[in-house]
Amino acid sequence: MTISRPNCVAAFTLSRKTYKAWVRFSGPGPYITPDIDDVGFMSISIKLMGVPGPKLGDEKFTQDMFGVSTPTFVTPDTRANAQLQVESLKNTQIFYFLNLRDSHVMDFIMQGLWIKTQTSPFEAPYFCCVPYLMGEGQAMQYSVWPLRKKRTPIPRLPLRPPDDYLRNAMIATLAEEDVEFDIRLQLQTDPFLMPLENNAVLWPEKLSPRRSVATLRIPKQRFDIPGQLEFARKLSYNPWHSIPEHRPLGNQSRARHRMYQTLSVLRHQMNQEPLYEPTGDERFE
Repeated sequence: MTISRPNCVAAFTLSRKTYKAWVRFSGPGPYITPDIDDVGFMSISIKLMGVPGPKLGDEKFTQDMFGVSTPTFVTPDTRANAQLQVESLKNTQIFYFLNLRDSHVMDFIMQGLWIKTQTSPFEAPYFCCVPYLMGEGQAMQYSVWPLRKKRTPIPRLPLRPPDDYLRNAMIATLAEEDVEFDIRLQLQTDPFLMPLENNAVLWPEKLSPRRSVATLRIPKQRFDIPGQLEFARKLSYNPWHSIPEHRPLGNQSRARHRMYQTLSVLRHQMNQEPLYEPTGDERFE
């Protein structure tokens, strides 16, 4: 969260087959702020390993999955996202949404409906927000739903909680129990009401309910050790680490293809770390 992005070892079970996985939880970026100041926005990245078949990205055996804690993307398309990034660099994101010349008030309202003070990264659902291929001629979206029913108390409220209280909640939970998430798919059944090129539209569940297809299990563990935190610097998550049958769709996904790869190369050069494809067999003292 505020210090670095914790990665947990996990298992992903789909159709009775289990894949090793690394799971990363993080905040919105680009600034490192106390958790309580991140406006309740969280994300999850899942890297499955040992996935057979040809890949679209620069890794040979992985399939990456992504989700954020709001069910629609913060911008509808690539042009709007570029506008938001300009304001983000100036730390004036509010002017993107409330710009009188090119307002995105509806996107602001949609995001606000889902943003709340979070109790733990293990206690919120995550949504991919952009479509993916589900075999030839079929688009889909996926989501990640916590099966844990407990709610972690936020420490020190109504005063400010510790800066890294979300990571602390993860540490405390995994010290005592396993954590599971339900992976659900939603198929596109209406190309107008469930568009591919506008990611600010919530796909109606009445047209296509979300159906459970897999389980993500994070076993009891300690992940906040120096070696494992340092290992997080080596990993690259990219939606184009994918088999062709599940490739990302839409203009924002096409833009992410080049952007994620370029940022990964730059980050590894700055950190003086070589690009690394994990196997799931990594161990840390």
